Amino acid sequence: MDSGTSRRLAALQTEIVDCRRCARLAEHCQNVARVKRRAYLDWEYWGRPVPSFGDPGARLLLVGLAPGAHGANRTGRMFTGDGSGDFLYDALFQTGFASQPRATSRDDGLVLRDCYITSAVRCAPPQNRPLPNEFAACRPFLEREVSMLPRLRAVVTLGRLAHDSWLAVLRARDASVRARDYPFSHGRHFFCPDNEPDLLCSYHPSRQNTQTGRLTKSMLINVLQTAKGIFSDV
Repeated sequence: MDSGTSRRLAALQTEIVDCRRCARLAEHCQNVARVKRRAYLDWEYWGRPVPSFGDPGARLLLVGLAPGAHGANRTGRMFTGDGSGDFLYDALFQTGFASQPRATSRDDGLVLRDCYITSAVRCAPPQNRPLPNEFAACRPFLEREVSMLPRLRAVVTLGRLAHDSWLAVLRARDASVRARDYPFSHGRHFFCPDNEPDLLCSYHPSRQNTQTGRLTKSMLINVLQTAKGIFSDV
Protein backbone atom coordinates (compact mmCIF):
# COMPACT_ATOMS: atom_id res chain seq x y z
CA MET A 1 0.00 0.00 0.00
CA ASP A 2 1.34 3.46 -0.88
CA SER A 3 2.66 5.75 1.84
CA GLY A 4 -0.01 8.36 1.06
CA THR A 5 -2.79 5.99 2.13
CA SER A 6 -0.96 5.21 5.35
CA ARG A 7 -0.51 8.90 6.08
CA ARG A 8 -4.19 9.65 5.48
CA LEU A 9 -5.26 6.81 7.74
CA ALA A 10 -2.85 7.98 10.44
CA ALA A 11 -4.18 11.55 10.19
CA LEU A 12 -7.73 10.27 10.55
CA GLN A 13 -6.81 8.29 13.67
CA THR A 14 -5.29 11.41 15.21
CA GLU A 15 -8.55 13.24 14.51
CA ILE A 16 -10.51 10.40 16.13
CA VAL A 17 -8.37 10.47 19.29
CA ASP A 18 -8.90 14.23 19.58
CA CYS A 19 -12.69 14.00 19.10
CA ARG A 20 -14.93 15.26 21.91
CA ARG A 21 -18.27 15.32 20.07
CA CYS A 22 -20.11 13.22 22.65
CA ALA A 23 -19.88 14.78 26.11
CA ARG A 24 -21.40 11.75 27.85
CA LEU A 25 -18.83 9.39 26.36
CA ALA A 26 -15.88 11.71 26.93
CA GLU A 27 -16.84 12.10 30.58
CA HIS A 28 -17.29 8.36 31.06
CA CYS A 29 -13.92 7.49 29.48
CA GLN A 30 -12.17 10.03 31.71
CA ASN A 31 -13.99 8.90 34.85
CA VAL A 32 -13.08 5.26 34.24
CA ALA A 33 -9.47 6.28 33.61
CA ARG A 34 -9.36 8.23 36.85
CA VAL A 35 -11.05 5.66 39.12
CA LYS A 36 -9.55 2.57 37.41
CA ARG A 37 -10.14 -1.05 38.28
CA ARG A 38 -8.23 -2.46 41.24
CA ALA A 39 -6.34 -4.93 39.06
CA TYR A 40 -5.02 -2.07 36.92
CA LEU A 41 -4.20 0.60 39.48
CA ASP A 42 -0.62 0.82 38.19
CA TRP A 43 -1.82 1.51 34.62
CA GLU A 44 -2.08 4.95 33.08
CA TYR A 45 -5.42 4.53 31.31
CA TRP A 46 -5.82 5.79 27.75
CA GLY A 47 -9.20 7.37 28.60
CA ARG A 48 -9.92 8.84 25.14
CA PRO A 49 -11.42 7.74 21.82
CA VAL A 50 -9.60 4.63 20.63
CA PRO A 51 -8.09 4.66 17.13
CA SER A 52 -8.49 1.84 14.64
CA PHE A 53 -5.44 -0.13 13.61
CA GLY A 54 -4.16 -2.76 11.23
CA ASP A 55 -2.84 -3.27 7.73
CA PRO A 56 -3.58 -0.30 5.40
CA GLY A 57 -3.68 -2.79 2.53
CA ALA A 58 -6.14 -5.07 4.33
CA ARG A 59 -8.73 -7.07 2.46
CA LEU A 60 -10.58 -7.91 5.68
CA LEU A 61 -12.26 -5.34 7.92
CA LEU A 62 -13.59 -6.23 11.38
CA VAL A 63 -16.21 -3.89 12.83
CA GLY A 64 -16.79 -4.06 16.58
CA LEU A 65 -19.21 -2.16 18.79
CA ALA A 66 -17.12 0.08 21.08
CA PRO A 67 -14.02 -0.04 23.31
CA GLY A 68 -14.27 -1.86 26.61
CA ALA A 69 -14.03 0.37 29.69
CA HIS A 70 -11.08 -1.52 31.17
CA GLY A 71 -9.84 -3.03 27.89
CA ALA A 72 -9.26 -0.69 24.96
CA ASN A 73 -10.13 2.38 27.05
CA ARG A 74 -7.22 1.33 29.27
CA THR A 75 -4.71 0.20 26.64
CA GLY A 76 -5.59 2.53 23.76
CA ARG A 77 -5.87 -0.20 21.15
CA MET A 78 -8.95 -1.96 19.78
CA PHE A 79 -9.86 -5.26 21.51
CA THR A 80 -6.69 -5.14 23.60
CA GLY A 81 -6.52 -6.00 27.28
CA ASP A 82 -9.78 -7.82 27.97
CA GLY A 83 -11.51 -11.17 27.50
CA SER A 84 -13.12 -10.21 24.20
CA GLY A 85 -9.72 -9.39 22.76
CA ASP A 86 -8.15 -12.58 24.09
CA PHE A 87 -10.83 -14.58 22.29
CA LEU A 88 -10.69 -12.56 19.06
CA TYR A 89 -6.92 -12.36 18.63
CA ASP A 90 -6.43 -16.05 19.21
CA ALA A 91 -8.90 -16.70 16.38
CA LEU A 92 -7.13 -14.14 14.17
CA PHE A 93 -3.79 -15.79 14.95
CA GLN A 94 -5.13 -19.24 14.08
CA THR A 95 -6.39 -17.95 10.72
CA GLY A 96 -3.20 -16.07 9.86
CA PHE A 97 -4.48 -12.53 10.33
CA ALA A 98 -2.50 -11.77 13.53
CA SER A 99 1.17 -12.32 14.35
CA GLN A 100 0.46 -13.54 17.90
CA PRO A 101 -2.51 -14.91 19.85
CA ARG A 102 -2.58 -12.35 22.69
CA ALA A 103 -2.97 -8.59 22.78
CA THR A 104 -2.02 -6.92 26.06
CA SER A 105 -0.83 -3.39 25.21
CA ARG A 106 -0.13 -1.02 22.32
CA ASP A 107 3.54 -2.00 22.35
CA ASP A 108 3.22 -5.79 22.68
CA GLY A 109 4.50 -6.38 19.13
CA LEU A 110 1.23 -7.65 17.66
CA VAL A 111 0.89 -7.05 13.92
CA LEU A 112 -2.24 -7.55 11.84
CA ARG A 113 -1.80 -9.06 8.38
CA ASP A 114 -4.36 -8.31 5.66
CA CYS A 115 -6.76 -7.22 8.40
CA TYR A 116 -7.94 -3.91 9.84
CA ILE A 117 -9.96 -3.48 13.06
CA THR A 118 -12.36 -0.64 13.74
CA SER A 119 -15.58 -0.05 15.68
CA ALA A 120 -18.94 1.65 15.33
CA VAL A 121 -18.27 3.91 18.34
CA ARG A 122 -14.75 4.91 19.36
CA CYS A 123 -15.35 5.71 23.06
CA ALA A 124 -16.22 3.30 25.86
CA PRO A 125 -19.93 3.84 26.67
CA PRO A 126 -21.64 3.43 30.06
CA GLN A 127 -23.04 -0.11 30.41
CA ASN A 128 -21.50 -0.77 26.98
CA ARG A 129 -24.56 0.83 25.37
CA PRO A 130 -23.96 3.77 23.03
CA LEU A 131 -26.94 6.01 22.35
CA PRO A 132 -28.35 6.46 18.82
CA ASN A 133 -26.92 9.98 18.53
CA GLU A 134 -23.49 8.65 19.56
CA PHE A 135 -23.56 6.03 16.80
CA ALA A 136 -24.53 8.79 14.36
CA ALA A 137 -21.79 11.14 15.57
CA CYS A 138 -19.11 8.48 15.09
CA ARG A 139 -20.35 7.09 11.76
CA PRO A 140 -18.58 9.66 9.55
CA PHE A 141 -15.25 8.38 10.85
CA LEU A 142 -16.11 4.87 9.68
CA GLU A 143 -17.33 6.15 6.33
CA ARG A 144 -14.09 8.03 5.74
CA GLU A 145 -11.99 5.13 6.97
CA VAL A 146 -13.57 2.70 4.52
CA SER A 147 -12.84 5.06 1.65
CA MET A 148 -9.15 4.84 2.59
CA LEU A 149 -9.10 1.02 2.47
CA PRO A 150 -9.48 0.38 -1.27
CA ARG A 151 -8.49 -3.30 -1.20
CA LEU A 152 -11.31 -4.44 1.09
CA ARG A 153 -13.00 -7.63 -0.07
CA ALA A 154 -14.80 -8.73 3.12
CA VAL A 155 -16.30 -7.09 6.21
CA VAL A 156 -17.09 -9.05 9.38
CA THR A 157 -19.53 -7.34 11.73
CA LEU A 158 -19.15 -8.43 15.34
CA GLY A 159 -22.65 -8.31 16.78
CA ARG A 160 -25.97 -6.87 15.70
CA LEU A 161 -25.22 -3.25 16.63
CA ALA A 162 -21.96 -3.24 14.68
CA HIS A 163 -23.87 -4.86 11.82
CA ASP A 164 -26.50 -2.13 11.85
CA SER A 165 -23.79 0.52 11.85
CA TRP A 166 -22.13 -1.03 8.84
CA LEU A 167 -25.43 -1.13 6.98
CA ALA A 168 -25.82 2.59 7.68
CA VAL A 169 -22.42 3.13 6.04
CA LEU A 170 -23.55 1.09 3.04
CA ARG A 171 -26.76 3.13 2.78
CA ALA A 172 -24.70 6.33 2.75
CA ARG A 173 -22.75 4.89 -0.19
CA ASP A 174 -25.76 3.39 -1.96
CA ALA A 175 -29.29 4.60 -1.20
CA SER A 176 -30.78 1.38 -2.59
CA VAL A 177 -29.38 -0.68 0.32
CA ARG A 178 -32.21 -1.86 2.61
CA ALA A 179 -31.44 -3.18 6.09
CA ARG A 180 -34.14 -5.86 5.81
CA ASP A 181 -32.19 -7.44 2.96
CA TYR A 182 -29.24 -8.06 5.31
CA PRO A 183 -30.68 -9.53 8.53
CA PHE A 184 -28.11 -10.24 11.20
CA SER A 185 -27.48 -13.90 12.01
CA HIS A 186 -24.23 -15.55 12.97
CA GLY A 187 -22.46 -17.05 9.99
CA ARG A 188 -24.54 -15.27 7.34
CA HIS A 189 -22.70 -14.25 4.17
CA PHE A 190 -24.12 -11.48 2.02
CA PHE A 191 -23.01 -10.37 -1.43
CA CYS A 192 -23.34 -6.59 -1.54
CA PRO A 193 -24.05 -4.39 -4.57
CA ASP A 194 -21.75 -2.25 -6.71
CA ASN A 195 -18.47 -3.90 -5.83
CA GLU A 196 -18.89 -3.37 -2.09
CA PRO A 197 -17.06 -5.89 0.13
CA ASP A 198 -18.88 -9.10 1.00
CA LEU A 199 -20.59 -8.89 4.39
CA LEU A 200 -20.28 -11.62 7.01
CA CYS A 201 -21.88 -11.74 10.45
CA SER A 202 -20.52 -13.02 13.74
CA TYR A 203 -21.70 -12.81 17.30
CA HIS A 204 -19.58 -10.38 19.30
CA PRO A 205 -16.76 -12.10 21.27
CA SER A 206 -18.03 -10.70 24.56
CA ARG A 207 -17.75 -12.85 27.65
CA GLN A 208 -21.53 -12.99 27.76
CA ASN A 209 -21.40 -14.85 24.45
CA THR A 210 -18.19 -16.86 24.81
CA GLN A 211 -18.70 -18.05 28.38
CA THR A 212 -22.24 -19.24 27.64
CA GLY A 213 -21.18 -21.07 24.47
CA ARG A 214 -23.27 -18.87 22.22
CA LEU A 215 -20.04 -18.12 20.37
CA THR A 216 -17.33 -20.77 20.32
CA LYS A 217 -13.82 -20.37 18.99
CA SER A 218 -14.55 -22.70 16.08
CA MET A 219 -17.63 -20.64 15.15
CA LEU A 220 -15.55 -17.46 14.92
CA ILE A 221 -12.71 -19.21 13.10
CA ASN A 222 -15.18 -20.54 10.54
CA VAL A 223 -16.37 -16.98 9.81
CA LEU A 224 -12.78 -15.75 9.44
CA GLN A 225 -11.90 -18.66 7.18
CA THR A 226 -14.93 -17.88 5.01
CA ALA A 227 -13.73 -14.29 4.75
CA LYS A 228 -10.26 -15.47 3.81
CA GLY A 229 -11.70 -17.71 1.12
CA ILE A 230 -13.32 -14.71 -0.54
CA PHE A 231 -9.96 -13.31 -1.56
CA SER A 232 -7.81 -16.46 -1.57
CA ASP A 233 -7.79 -16.44 -5.35
CA VAL A 234 -6.20 -12.97 -5.53
